[in-house]
Amino acid sequence: MNFLQIHLRIFSLSWIRLFSSFLLVSPSSRLLAVELENADDWRKARAFWAFQSPIKQLAPVVKKNDWARRRIDYFVLSRLEQEGLGPSPEASRQTLIRRVTYALTGLPPVPEEIDRFLQDNSPDAYELMVERLLGSSRFGERLTSMWLTVARYAEDQAHQVGDDAQNFYPNAHHYRKWVIDAFNDDVPYDRFIKLQLAADLMGDTLKSDLPALGFIGIGPKYYNRGRLEVMADEWEDRVDTVTRSFLGLTVACARCHDHKFDPITMKDYYGLAGVFASTTMVNKTADGEVEEKGKKEEKDDKKSKSINPKMLHIVEESEVKDLNVFLRGNVGQKGPQVHRRFLEILCDGQPVPFEQGSGRLELASAIADPQNPLTARVMANRIWMLVFGNPLVATPSNFGNLGGRPANPHLLDDLAMRFTENGWSVKWLVREMVLSAAFRQSSRSDPAKASIDEGNRFLWRMHRRRLEVEQWRDAVLFVSGDLEWIGGKSRELDDPGNLRRTVYGRVSRLQLNDFLVQFDYPDANVHSSRRPVTTTATQKLFVLNSPFILRQAKSLASRLTANPSDDTDARVQNAYRMLYGRVPEPNETRWAVEFLDKPGSGEMSRWEQYAQALLAANEMMYLD
Repeated sequence: MNFLQIHLRIFSLSWIRLFSSFLLVSPSSRLLAVELENADDWRKARAFWAFQSPIKQLAPVVKKNDWARRRIDYFVLSRLEQEGLGPSPEASRQTLIRRVTYALTGLPPVPEEIDRFLQDNSPDAYELMVERLLGSSRFGERLTSMWLTVARYAEDQAHQVGDDAQNFYPNAHHYRKWVIDAFNDDVPYDRFIKLQLAADLMGDTLKSDLPALGFIGIGPKYYNRGRLEVMADEWEDRVDTVTRSFLGLTVACARCHDHKFDPITMKDYYGLAGVFASTTMVNKTADGEVEEKGKKEEKDDKKSKSINPKMLHIVEESEVKDLNVFLRGNVGQKGPQVHRRFLEILCDGQPVPFEQGSGRLELASAIADPQNPLTARVMANRIWMLVFGNPLVATPSNFGNLGGRPANPHLLDDLAMRFTENGWSVKWLVREMVLSAAFRQSSRSDPAKASIDEGNRFLWRMHRRRLEVEQWRDAVLFVSGDLEWIGGKSRELDDPGNLRRTVYGRVSRLQLNDFLVQFDYPDANVHSSRRPVTTTATQKLFVLNSPFILRQAKSLASRLTANPSDDTDARVQNAYRMLYGRVPEPNETRWAVEFLDKPGSGEMSRWEQYAQALLAANEMMYLD
């Protein structure tokens, strides 16, 4: 997108927002509004399921008493029995090890790990494997791939004038590393929240925790950001990202008018926006050295700029200010001033004003309060989606009136309560899920059950799912033997020398990498609640023609043929074990041998062509 296109887009959006605001305050549209005129109205609003405190449930009584393995299973089975359904048989052990290894590390298991698991007949073999995976440093990389799209992680801006990159984030990787380490160290989720919003204001913070402030510090900066209306757009991004990520609420909808469907007022919005208006984004080292403007060094022949590698892109306190309500979102029409504060719907009575500087720490504490009815639910739902493929609430970042209702509300409440009781441990939450009988079900469909619950909303089988782009690219590199186990500064995914995990690839707001776009990576300009899944011709064309796949096919072929004592049958067997975690069917072996025994043609050898076909197969991209 060029400079003119960007400005036309911003101009158009501004007029759309103004026109929409006009329509939304018309008498007819007020029929849709949530009226909050007195205490009774607030009591009624708080009766909505998401604003009710979750309750730890008694495990339901079920008919199939021998199925459950964890407490989760009683809730799943009870819901199935209510619908006249039953669970599916347990998946094969080969399927389970592949499924759980991808779920917890984003990578396939190696054949040696599969053999050990299949040969281990001890009753705790599966549990021991799960503990090993939870202890792997790959666990943090897997969860970080999920979190970075929630945090709208990127390393540049949606606009650039000439070669001016002063508002870019060349050191954004420090935030990414912090997130990886936090998940690997199982930092309690309530602390995970507080550090990302207010690490610099917490008394027990280490210097190593300051990169956490990149959650806000690498947010979008809009063109001509010295103007009030542009600042207001930036504040909206902060409010939207924080509230959707941690609370599952679309609070930014109240910027121009009271929320039309949820009990969120303009005063709520500007109370939060004031927190970010009292905060500034800085480039600063953990020791407090601030970047001096104009003191930058040339980086490469593209004349892009780079700052001190130790600089962090973070936030700090600025001049404290309370904002006026901008009537209809127009910064030129100021309404009453609103003190910085939390959302009234999540407070017991009137919100207490924030008095400590910007209010970031008070905001973080309010979000991470175990009495907050949303925070634990929202994260439990995100982790459920990561583990099972589909969330319990279909709209992970909208728990409001227009969002989905929980497929199993008692299960979600029980998970949320036990999550907080177990020290907000994300590893505990993941462990509970992957050890469940629900997770171990076969993914095979059943026409009779599908006629009752076609979308598998109640989890009568495991969801069959396509790998996310990070998992798939990483798996291709892993099985070819080329994957490099290093992180650090980001590299372009198109760089032939970039053999690192995809989570370490550069993410752009200005022009998202074509590979990421093709395989449904979200727009990095905004918070993303879940990944879309599309099937397009260009995806298959990529695996047929891209230099990346061709290189990996050659590497895989070299790996498969490295041992001169192996015959063709043995090599085919090894290929299937490495890529798909299983041995080939007799017909698959026969077809492969027939193909490989024919004379080669073209630029690629027979083994290279065969390796590419294996990498391009659906089985490489899908998980049972």
